[in-house]
Amino acid sequence: MTHMRRTVGLLFGGCSAEHDVSRMSAANVLRALDPAKYDIVPIGIRRDGRWVLGNSAAPDAKSLEIPSGAPEVVLPPGRNGELVALSGGSAPVHLDVAVPVLHGPNGEDGSVQGLLELANLAYVGSGITGSAACMDKDVAKRLLRDAGLPIVPFLTLTHRDRVDYEAAAEALGTTDLFVKPANMGSSVGVSPARSAEDFARACDLAFSHDAKILVERSVSGAREIECSVLEKASGAPRASPLGEIAPAQSHGFYSYVAKYEDAAGADLRIPAALDAALSDRIRDLALTAFRVLGCEGLARVDFFVDPADPEGIYINEINTLPGFTAISMYPKLWEAAGLSQRALMDALIGHALSRRDRAEALRAA
Repeated sequence: MTHMRRTVGLLFGGCSAEHDVSRMSAANVLRALDPAKYDIVPIGIRRDGRWVLGNSAAPDAKSLEIPSGAPEVVLPPGRNGELVALSGGSAPVHLDVAVPVLHGPNGEDGSVQGLLELANLAYVGSGITGSAACMDKDVAKRLLRDAGLPIVPFLTLTHRDRVDYEAAAEALGTTDLFVKPANMGSSVGVSPARSAEDFARACDLAFSHDAKILVERSVSGAREIECSVLEKASGAPRASPLGEIAPAQSHGFYSYVAKYEDAAGADLRIPAALDAALSDRIRDLALTAFRVLGCEGLARVDFFVDPADPEGIYINEINTLPGFTAISMYPKLWEAAGLSQRALMDALIGHALSRRDRAEALRAA
C-alpha cells in the first residue's frame, strides 16, 4: 500500500523565552518524521517574529538553526496552506499540515493556531481555545477547580494588586510558596519563596516575564508525576504510563537549568513507582483535565503527589505543546508504551488531517 506524501511545515523558534527549547525540540521532531512519507519544510520564527525558511539539520544536531539572511515567508489567510516568499520571486510552497514545535507565548497560546486556521492549514495539537486556556495558568486552574478537579491553592497577582509576603502566606496558609508567571513554560521565571526577601525577588522575576503571576502553596516533598495524553484520528484520547521527575538536590526543584542545561539535573523514572490504584487515578485525572480544558491531539499533564497524604494528588499544569527534546518526558512515556517517536508523529499528523477534513465537511454542509 502506498502512502500519499505530505508536505509538512515544521514551525520552530518563536518570540518567547523558550525560543532555544523550541529549537532543541524541533531537531528531535525532524528526526522523528519519516522521510519516506513527508517532505519537510523547516520554518524558523526569529525572536523578532519574522518567519524565514530554515535549514535541514545534521542527523545528530542538538537544535535547529535559523539561518541569517534566509528568505522571509508568510502564510496568507485563505490560501489553503500556501507558504509565500516575500522576496526573490520563488513560487509558493503548498503545505499539507503544520507541526508547530513552539513553546510559550506567541506559539502555544492560540495565536499561531489562529493564524493557521485563517490560512486553512491543518496543524498538530490543540485549537485556539484549548491552547489559550492551558497557556494561562490562572485560567486553567480556575476551569479545573470549577470542574471539581484537585489543584494546589493559589493567588493571582498583577502589578495593580500586588501583595506582600505576609499577606500571601496568610492567604495560602503556609510560609513555603512558589511564584511563577501565568503565561510561560519550561520553569522560566519560577522561584521558591520562603521569606519576604525571597518573595519580593521572585515576584520581580515573574513580572519580568508576564503582567500576571501566580503564587502557589508549596507541597512539601511533593513527587512530580507526568502523564502524556494522545488523541488519534479515531478513538478517545489515551493516557500513557506515568513518569516521575526527581530533581537533583542541588537544584531543589525542576528548574530551567535542571531541565536543559545540567545533564545530571534530574532523574527521569519511567515508569513511576506508584501502586496500580494510584496510577489509574492519576491517568483518569489526566484524561478528564484534557477534556475539561478543550485539548486536542496531545498534551502532557503534570501532577504533584504529596507523599504524606494518600489523597494528596494535585494537577499542576497542562502543556499543549510539550517539549520534544531528546530528554523530554512526552515522547519517552509513549516509547515506554511501545509507541516509537516516528509512529507518534504519524498519529499526530493523522489527527491534524482528520480534524481539518471534519471542519471542511461542516463548512460544506
